[in-house]
Amino acid sequence: MASTLRLPIKRRRLSSASPRLVWSAVCAVTAVAWVYLVAMAWGMENMQVSADWRLMPRMAEWGVTDLALVFIMWVIMMAGMMLPSTLPVMLMLQRIDAARPGNTCAWCRTAWFALGYVTVWAAFSLAATLSQWALLEIRLVSPMMESSSTYLSATLLLIAGAYQFSPLKHACLQHCRSPLGFLLTRNSDSGYRLGLQHGAYCAGCCWLLMALLFVLGVMNLLWIAVLALLVVAEKLLPRARWLPQLSGAVLIVWGAAMLYSGFVAS
Repeated sequence: MASTLRLPIKRRRLSSASPRLVWSAVCAVTAVAWVYLVAMAWGMENMQVSADWRLMPRMAEWGVTDLALVFIMWVIMMAGMMLPSTLPVMLMLQRIDAARPGNTCAWCRTAWFALGYVTVWAAFSLAATLSQWALLEIRLVSPMMESSSTYLSATLLLIAGAYQFSPLKHACLQHCRSPLGFLLTRNSDSGYRLGLQHGAYCAGCCWLLMALLFVLGVMNLLWIAVLALLVVAEKLLPRARWLPQLSGAVLIVWGAAMLYSGFVAS
């Protein structure tokens, strides 16, 4: 009799521990990502010391190894910037699975969700890596991983600002802001497929904001933090529905001012 009573108690303990496990995992990944980014940013500023680091790509004439290092950098950076904004979805998915009768692993589908989500941003990271390589080769991005062209920076700012007002942006953002609605319509899907779907909406919402990393520097920690906080605020602040329009207006004004200064300087 005692053994039959222990099993439900154990399951309840596992279920109650799952939200803490989700929180801890996301916080750990984010912390590791930021430690890596701080180290990389320091290395970029102190090339005389870090030139021999195996984590650092060459300044020019990239080979396969350099492309792989930059790809890894982008993946880690996207994980650190984007995963915190998915916490409401992952916690709700965990609670749904914990309430299912007979489910012995309340966090398994959530773990697969996170993997699917990161897969989408890994695809974005591959595109960003190839774009950075191409821009480096034509001297529009410097070896310090920032735009060396006023016109490139202005164009990115203007396009990203205009996209903040677009119907596609708001359609994708709506899915990101409504975790319960997203999960209820897809409750039978696997965790990995849910992660891919949610990641696709998230990428549709934020990919141009991530492209703005080229404006002030891919390794500019303050700029990374500002963009990460903007993404979190857009998704998680229910009363801040004006935020995309405000940020879009700021980006357009900034881009126009930069474009004007470029014309004046030339």
